[in-house]
Amino acid sequence: MEDVRLLHPRACLNVANLNKDFLVGIKVRVGARASGSMGHAPLDIALEVEEEAELSVMCDLNWPPPTPTEVKSRLREGDVLTHCFRPFPAAPARSDGIIREKVLEAREGGVIFDIGHGAGSFSFETAETMLNAGFLPDAISIDIHSLSIKGPAYDQLVALSKFLHLGMSITDIIAASTTGAARAIRRPDFGTLSPFSISDANIFSIEKGEFIFTDSLGHTRSGEKKFTLKGIVLVGEMWS
Repeated sequence: MEDVRLLHPRACLNVANLNKDFLVGIKVRVGARASGSMGHAPLDIALEVEEEAELSVMCDLNWPPPTPTEVKSRLREGDVLTHCFRPFPAAPARSDGIIREKVLEAREGGVIFDIGHGAGSFSFETAETMLNAGFLPDAISIDIHSLSIKGPAYDQLVALSKFLHLGMSITDIIAASTTGAARAIRRPDFGTLSPFSISDANIFSIEKGEFIFTDSLGHTRSGEKKFTLKGIVLVGEMWS
């Protein structure tokens, strides 16, 4: 994202148009660690492609520049802001616990807030502040790569277990991992057990014990419950 010569909107649009049967959106990374001094320019390019391709944009924001305000004010209804509970800098709430005005405006405007828990993008402190203010994530996902798969992200069940420890209800956790995620990719036929829907499902149990959870800053929390996978239903068949 730092080299504008590599950001080719026509090529991106061409790929999007040729693969509309399975593409769900345009992903763009901005911030000092991704776009350098380019600021919000890569996002502006992605938004222009989004408009032509009639898809949504997922924006990954790390450290400013650009500022969170510059990013959130550009996103539109149905766009996704991932890493939404990240720590300072670019956290969605101030140190006094007040959610930033542009975050609230973005939600009111239909922007989807996705966790995207990876190596540097999730903070217990931020999550506690947001949940205490009644601001739940729309989607809970993980950003798995070589730097996060062995911790702190691990897998989807660990991410869900962290929100269980933080006091989010099981109903809201499962919704954010199913119907919320389906809304983010514009596939309402996913994430539901309604008649004639796709017959895939995961079967969880809640295990009790003593568990240590770690966020992206290395901060830990001790929990007494976690989600455990008991089985998978794939195309109508049970696997365990």
